[in-house]
Amino acid sequence: MTYQKTEDALARLTPEQFRVTQQNGTERAFTGEYNDNKKPGIYVDIVSGEPLFASSDKFESGCGWPSFTKPIEIANINNLRDTSHGMTRIEVRSAHGDSHLGHVFPDGPKDRGGLRYCINSASLRFVHRDDMEAEGYGAYLTQVEDI
Repeated sequence: MTYQKTEDALARLTPEQFRVTQQNGTERAFTGEYNDNKKPGIYVDIVSGEPLFASSDKFESGCGWPSFTKPIEIANINNLRDTSHGMTRIEVRSAHGDSHLGHVFPDGPKDRGGLRYCINSASLRFVHRDDMEAEGYGAYLTQVEDI
């Protein structure tokens, strides 16, 4: 499958999705569609469709955004130094769609690698485990387990 940013994909974004993914925005804490999602499946880039995170790597961090311990494929994530807002952080962007996703912090569960990928729901689309094969994500079914 080819993952890329297209004009059609950008045209389908809501104003909030565009603001977050294309203008490096951040949705308000505890308002995102997937913050409390506990269903099995994967999260893909809302723009390119590239697979980013699995539900089995999602955890409740209490920060107000969906949090994950690791990406599905590290090659689909770019980490960039972000010095905006008077602090130094590591921005997380999708590799193929170049969407702003959120930030990664070193305060995740120590027993699961110690990272917390703090991701905006507006940058994601959830694909339920039952739909993964039909949507071309069958190769990632082994990374999804019941929660």
